[in-house]
Amino acid sequence: MSDVIAYLGKGYSVCSPPVSKSREEIEAFVMHWKRVGLENDDGVLLEFRILANPKAYNWENSGKFEGDILLDDDQIDTLVSDYAGVDSSSRTALVVANTRWPGNVMIYEFGVNEFTNAERDRILNAMAWVEHFSCVRFRRRTNERNFVRITGRATGCYAHVGFSSTRGVHTLNLARQGCLWHAIILHELLHNLGFYHMHSAYERYNYVRINWANIQQGYAFAFNRMARNRVSLLSLPYEYGSNMHYSTHAFSANGRPTITATRHSVTHWDWLRLRRHYNCPGAWNERDIQELKEEMERTRPLMIDTPLPIEDINDETTL
Repeated sequence: MSDVIAYLGKGYSVCSPPVSKSREEIEAFVMHWKRVGLENDDGVLLEFRILANPKAYNWENSGKFEGDILLDDDQIDTLVSDYAGVDSSSRTALVVANTRWPGNVMIYEFGVNEFTNAERDRILNAMAWVEHFSCVRFRRRTNERNFVRITGRATGCYAHVGFSSTRGVHTLNLARQGCLWHAIILHELLHNLGFYHMHSAYERYNYVRINWANIQQGYAFAFNRMARNRVSLLSLPYEYGSNMHYSTHAFSANGRPTITATRHSVTHWDWLRLRRHYNCPGAWNERDIQELKEEMERTRPLMIDTPLPIEDINDETTL
């Protein structure tokens, strides 16, 4: 499930040539990301976005940065500077160095009357798999200031990336129609736990090709890669089979592929990256890695899910 890259110890620096943009272009870019990059909904339902690009993954159709990533104000400022071609050497990094949740525990709560019991149980089941394959744990919120609020707005699948001590409420949104699939829930949870999309890795051109001519106008930035010294793959290979990788038709303008074929499932490399990011025991031991791979293959059939029935949420739903 993970097309995961952990950005550790460094900032998020886009590896792309400087560009010169007009004032009008920059202002339009700012307005666009202030409108959709933050935790704002434009009111467009996910099911209608999917109709426009049905070959893309549902989370890619969610209208946020790179499809499903929520940005903070300072991250948008950095994104705008990159777009305008401003030297980034003196700017705050787009992604802060430490994205791990303190004590390896992600605090969460469900929004009030957002999900049915069956839907909530599917989300909890995905959390249980994360706990099964790593040392990360999840705990329901009592009175903690920093936590993930899980909501079911119909506009998409999206999340904040990693832990921020100044953010307070971190978001994980899973539209009830379109996002409550095992692989998608895990994808968004991995964002919350500090991972970005695999295609951003500097090494990607050894594995994939970007078809720039097929990308929607104004979305080429979503395919930028990171500078070699800014990203860590945690001594693991680039993996185009990761759940965190773009689909073949992400942000396609013409129905043609924008990137080489990928597979939309969880792999043992995804879990191993998570283990290493959170310094879990055995994350660097070859024997433990082999056992992880075998356990992943053994349990893979248990992760196959089916569509949930669409039911009304009533006041009796357990929160």
